Amino acid sequence: MFFKCALQLSLSASNLRNLDILSKSDPMAVLYVKKMDGTLEELGRTEVILNCLNPTWIEKINVSYQFEIVQNLVFHVYDVDTKYYNMSVKALKLNEQDFLGEATCVLSEIVTKRNRSLTLNLHGKNGLGGSKNFGTLTVHAEESCLSRMAVEMKLRCSQLGNKDMFSKSDPFLRISRLTESGKYVPICKTEVINNNLNPVWRPLYLSMQQFGSKDNPLLIECFNFNSNGNHVLIGQLHKSVSELEKLHKERSGANLVFPTHRGQEKVLKGQLFVDQFIGKEQFSFLDYISSGFELNFMVAVDFTVSNGTPRNQDSLHYIDPSGRLNSYQKAIIEAGEVIQFYDSDRRFPAWGFGGRYGGTVSHCFNLNGTNAYEVEGVQGIMASYANALHTVTLAGPTLFGPVINTAAQLASQATSNDITKYFVLLIITDGVLTDIEETMDALVRASDLPLSILIVGVGNADFKQMEVLDADDGCRLESSTGRVATRDIVQFVPMREVHSGQISAVQALLEELPDQFLTYNRSRNIKPLHS
Repeated sequence: MFFKCALQLSLSASNLRNLDILSKSDPMAVLYVKKMDGTLEELGRTEVILNCLNPTWIEKINVSYQFEIVQNLVFHVYDVDTKYYNMSVKALKLNEQDFLGEATCVLSEIVTKRNRSLTLNLHGKNGLGGSKNFGTLTVHAEESCLSRMAVEMKLRCSQLGNKDMFSKSDPFLRISRLTESGKYVPICKTEVINNNLNPVWRPLYLSMQQFGSKDNPLLIECFNFNSNGNHVLIGQLHKSVSELEKLHKERSGANLVFPTHRGQEKVLKGQLFVDQFIGKEQFSFLDYISSGFELNFMVAVDFTVSNGTPRNQDSLHYIDPSGRLNSYQKAIIEAGEVIQFYDSDRRFPAWGFGGRYGGTVSHCFNLNGTNAYEVEGVQGIMASYANALHTVTLAGPTLFGPVINTAAQLASQATSNDITKYFVLLIITDGVLTDIEETMDALVRASDLPLSILIVGVGNADFKQMEVLDADDGCRLESSTGRVATRDIVQFVPMREVHSGQISAVQALLEELPDQFLTYNRSRNIKPLHS
């Protein structure tokens, strides 16, 4: 799922240069996004303000914020010639206007500020102009949010039909919204409850962006889960959010139906109940981030022998003298360069695992070779990784448990000291786990903590085992003692996986992070600061 959010940028400037002789400059601002190939794509223009060196433009510029990529913005300010006053700003040829200054920033830098405002120094084009004062440009971001209304519902079913031969059904619900084209589009689903014909699911959170309006028809389908993906329909019903609220108030159930071949419906014995219905004000990811919440980035690198000797060119750890990045370096850079903007001190815990460190094999050692586990910035991680390849001997086996437990300990400490911190652990590995049970136990325990785990598989190994850890199929992880994970905190992707458009496999991993962050905070009723 892509995390996108519509933003409106408001612009103002101070102390602009005056290029007009008999009056003041007539400024207009233009916004561009810099693409991966370095070219600029125009996103919008403000209106022209006459005779003003301190303009506050009214015209907003729309931008689509994407958490998972670094969005480089470029602002140009022009003094528009008087002969073009009656012309639409979109029709103006910029090369015919006088250039007043340029400013650049990353969109993430704006949205992470407390008031979502960032003041930038204007300079000459491409940084030219030296110490000359070009004035400043202030950018303020607001979400184009239709409504903050959301509902939290606790759903259950009774007397479901059994679809399994040797045990009871493993039911889950899928809710879909009716679109203008007449098709139903899935908007959310519950977890799977194993072996139960009277399931009670964890509370569901639905925003108005998802369901459209309280009277919009929803299709609620109950399926029997199958690991091969061929889930079997148990029954379904059509209800709007308003009708679900009515079921809750009346404490009554609604019968499921089963569609027949002739377009008829067979009424079933099984019923749906709404045990809880709460209307809530919905806070967005950016509401939390701009109020002071942070994402704390952590990295763990696989030093097992299956990576190949680092000095050999076919090794996954080979450092190319030409500067070409290996897969480990790419994953660190691609994830780190996005998340660093959400971490104010940019001091990142970095570990290695599966290597012989100080004479013994360690499954969680400090990557920088000192007693301190934190390094300075993304470049600090890169430097520590490169140095470790000279001091650590590749060994094995591949164990995730110790690293996950160490990260979980940091996250656990934060829950009692600072609710504004949410932790993101990036594990980069080439191999098959040998401690799958211990890893699952560690992940189930960590599912109660402010922690997400991103796993990137490098090389050509069979990573099927990793997909078990990533509960995207709706079946949550279960520990060796039978405890079920509170939520899905793992995302896995093989580095070799190709994604469409301009985002890499690693950036595709990051798409889920804002939702995992929101799920954690909403489930604990943690609100943005000062809200």
